[in-house]
Amino acid sequence: MGLQKNDFIEIEFTGKIKNGEIFDSNVKKDIEEAKLKTLAKPFIFALGQGMFLKGIDDFLIGKEPNKGYHIELSPEKAFGLRDSKLIKLIPAQVFKQHKMNPFPGALFNFDGKIAKVLSVSGGRVRVDFNVPLAGKEVEYDVKVLRKVENLNEKIKAFNDFLFKKDFKFSIKDKKITLEVDKPLVKFVEMFKNKFKEIFDLELGVKQSSKKE
Repeated sequence: MGLQKNDFIEIEFTGKIKNGEIFDSNVKKDIEEAKLKTLAKPFIFALGQGMFLKGIDDFLIGKEPNKGYHIELSPEKAFGLRDSKLIKLIPAQVFKQHKMNPFPGALFNFDGKIAKVLSVSGGRVRVDFNVPLAGKEVEYDVKVLRKVENLNEKIKAFNDFLFKKDFKFSIKDKKITLEVDKPLVKFVEMFKNKFKEIFDLELGVKQSSKKE
């Protein structure tokens, strides 16, 4: 049987602009070639749960594990089309107030949104809030190393994706209990339905006994 939604898999992958440069990878030689600031480490995720690019998810469902695939994606199935409404004019004074020097090609963070400076002219700065790969055709080389069967390994990967934390957890009688820091208790509880959908486990959350 081919891979199905909610299956956890471990993959090696390299993504590049079609016929162009590498922009993402977890393969050491490709990371070094492209001089990426990422680590060559295993990537485990659940199919169909938004943990990786949807176009990759859609392609891999039904495919066989332990094989390599070359996947070409249109902008619509990759990082979306460019939106002219996301190109804004911002007064240069805004940058001066924050002691920032805008110049073409510079990247700035506006309330969590990354924008690229396109031009500076007449006291106004033209910036682009589109994601850098919007409008690009991309291609991925993906090798499905294995289908992950161990429940603990699946849960660790899922926790890392959702919370960027390696929470302690225990499983008993179809219930999983996560030990989390006090400020995160309410946030983690919001994912009860996801744990039920993916793992068929009821989620319980308790405050960690360790000092914060």
